[in-house]
Amino acid sequence: MSVTVSEAVPGLCREIADAVKATGTELLFAECNAIAPELSKEMGGVLQGAGARYVDASIIGGPPRNGSSPRIYVSGDNATEFEQLRDFGLDVRNLGPQLGRASGIKMCYAAMTKGTTALHAELLIAAEKLGLTKELMAEFSGSQPAVVSRMEGWMPTMPAKSRRWVSEMEEIEKTFSDLGMTPNIFKGVADIYRMISATALGDENPESRDKDRDLADTIRIIAEAVEE
Repeated sequence: MSVTVSEAVPGLCREIADAVKATGTELLFAECNAIAPELSKEMGGVLQGAGARYVDASIIGGPPRNGSSPRIYVSGDNATEFEQLRDFGLDVRNLGPQLGRASGIKMCYAAMTKGTTALHAELLIAAEKLGLTKELMAEFSGSQPAVVSRMEGWMPTMPAKSRRWVSEMEEIEKTFSDLGMTPNIFKGVADIYRMISATALGDENPESRDKDRDLADTIRIIAEAVEE
């Protein structure tokens, strides 16, 4: 199973393909990263051309805890072989023999979760810079309480992940472009995460971040760091 940042996938897959070709190793390779379906198909060709068995895969959900497990979606001719990991407690969901389907569901899902988080971040930063945070949050609390709950839950943890999310948003951009839709929305989302990753909060990681920093403090720190 390959789990890394999206931008590292092509180089890693080619390195593994070279190693498989050089050694003749029998390998079932599951590409589990957040990449565009077309890139997954391309990497499948590279690895299968070297003699490996390739599985298009994606992971949705956080790390296993308290008996829960992320969902691992798989597709391609070798996906059935990967299903054996269900015997070890993994929640594996086979989307069929067509390569790209597992990558595709990840792209669409992340477009919703990380796309809306970026939208929330941008509008809250704008409100902070306009001096309207108190008034906007009062309006949201009255008319959009579910949105406020999501902001409070997601926003403080987001900056520590923003750097690695940039390349994932670029993969969503490519996915939508390949389908004949505008790539511009997720160009903007990638820009938001790139901007946040350049602040001091972007240098943190999920383990080292200040767990007591709330939504208001997170937005204030980012807004102060953003140039006019």
